[in-house]
Amino acid sequence: MDYLDPGEVLQRVGEWPLLDVRTPSEYRQGHIPGALNLPLFSDEERVEVGTLYKQVSPEKAFLRGLDFAGARMRWYVEEARRMAPEGKAILHCWRGGDRSGSLAWLLAFSGFEVLVLRGGYKAYRNLIFSQFAERSLPLLVLGGPTGSGKTLILKALRALGEQVIDLEQLARHKGSAFGALGELSQPTVEQFENDLHAYVGNLDDGRRIWVENESRAIGRVFQPEGFWKQLIHAPLIELERNFQDRVRYLVEEYACF
Repeated sequence: MDYLDPGEVLQRVGEWPLLDVRTPSEYRQGHIPGALNLPLFSDEERVEVGTLYKQVSPEKAFLRGLDFAGARMRWYVEEARRMAPEGKAILHCWRGGDRSGSLAWLLAFSGFEVLVLRGGYKAYRNLIFSQFAERSLPLLVLGGPTGSGKTLILKALRALGEQVIDLEQLARHKGSAFGALGELSQPTVEQFENDLHAYVGNLDDGRRIWVENESRAIGRVFQPEGFWKQLIHAPLIELERNFQDRVRYLVEEYACF
């Protein structure tokens, strides 16, 4: 079985299907952008196996896990073929342990070419936080009061070929004044961090990056500390617009809600 470090996995996302074998609730809480969920256990099964491991013995937990997973071996292979039709896949669980290892063995035995994320999702999360802290971004922050048209200007800058991070779009929240009007439900904090990291990862550090001036909290999600510290210390361009123009803009933009 071959392993890849988190950075190597991120370079291959889009080339090889990434299969997250954690439970559905773990996946919903936060997953690597682009990953597909192929759960070894249901949420309830994982709780039962974990309880046996802690309160009875690892052997009893292992055997109970076999009861659950053994009955679904064909399903795992068929689902993996649907998700990875070319027969190549990268697997991961929480820490790169038994869950990903067992499914990697099964898929390899059925003819797949399989790689496993070393250290699992936990190692990926450690990587993104270290990169948020260590990577220096050439940010230019666009500020101004509500109704000054910051989002509109950022859209225009993007249309001109500028690099733009739309935090409100990633957070699915229009900011403190208008919240979730017209938006889908917000992602979890964990998923917002993952999505932001994936987006920033595609930007060029050699060119300026525009971002709207936001508080650390955007609705129910929070900017990761490393990114937030860079934002508050970046050069700030403050928009000025008179009150009447701001009211007119807000009516035009939000009257439909």
